[in-house]
Amino acid sequence: MAPNHEKYRRLIDYCRELPPMPTAVVHPCDKSSLTGALEASRIGLIAPVLVGPRDRIEAVANENGLALGDVPIVDAPYSQAAAAAAVQLVREGKAEALMKGSLHTDELMGAVVKRESGLRTGRRVSHCFVMDVPRHDDALIITDAAVNIAPTLEEKMDILQNAIDLGHALLFKEVRVALLSAMETVNPKVPSTVEAAALCKMVDRHQISGALVDGPLALDNAIDPDAAKIKNIDSPVAGHANVLMVPDLEAGNMLAKSLSFLAGADAAGIVLGARVPVILTSRADSMVTRLASCAVATLVARARRESGNPVR
Repeated sequence: MAPNHEKYRRLIDYCRELPPMPTAVVHPCDKSSLTGALEASRIGLIAPVLVGPRDRIEAVANENGLALGDVPIVDAPYSQAAAAAAVQLVREGKAEALMKGSLHTDELMGAVVKRESGLRTGRRVSHCFVMDVPRHDDALIITDAAVNIAPTLEEKMDILQNAIDLGHALLFKEVRVALLSAMETVNPKVPSTVEAAALCKMVDRHQISGALVDGPLALDNAIDPDAAKIKNIDSPVAGHANVLMVPDLEAGNMLAKSLSFLAGADAAGIVLGARVPVILTSRADSMVTRLASCAVATLVARARRESGNPVR
């Protein structure tokens, strides 16, 4: 594993000592998604149930020399049917996580958030990247860069709480959230600064809990202590954030991809706020990123069990 995977390596090694997590792998009908699921199974991160067209899954395995062994397959004729069947496995208590295969994210999430038959909770569903950034000491959570396009202030409350809960599941010693904007002062002409200030007051009133939260903060003074010092920002978060909450999906997507393609970062992806964690993978993900995403989901599922909120 390359040096810049050090944080992921620690995460994966830790989770290999835990019981494999029962995981419904949805429509693993290409080499990368099937290989990722089988490798995560081989090293003990997950206990997969493959959900999709049996003939196609077996054909992909044969074409690529992959041994399915005794991994169970739930036959579903097409991608949307596979998503529905995987959600049903969760509802029946047979899976504690979902893992995306070779189907569109919208198809999977459509089944997850379906009002009657899905996996909704009282919490807004949101996405987090857990990023392994070279030369940055700790893992960095970025939210939301994949699900909520232009979240309202009310929706941001849930996005923030989901990210805080993830930080605790990942055993952060202290969760420090920076609410990002283009500046660190409240400017009525920049709505994200006003919403950041409102979220901070919600933290003060215990409407959101479990973290040190500050904002608005610009990216530089959120993660660089010298930048925060130059701006005279007196805050336990400024310069030391390990969670970055962005104002909208466009900002989050650009931030995450900038770190990936310009700084060589890896980005494990997970969706929170449903009854179980949803492992979102991309065709471009490396194997270590896929395994790290499984490890993140394992810790989220464990935290849910230990909190007294098991899958029902």
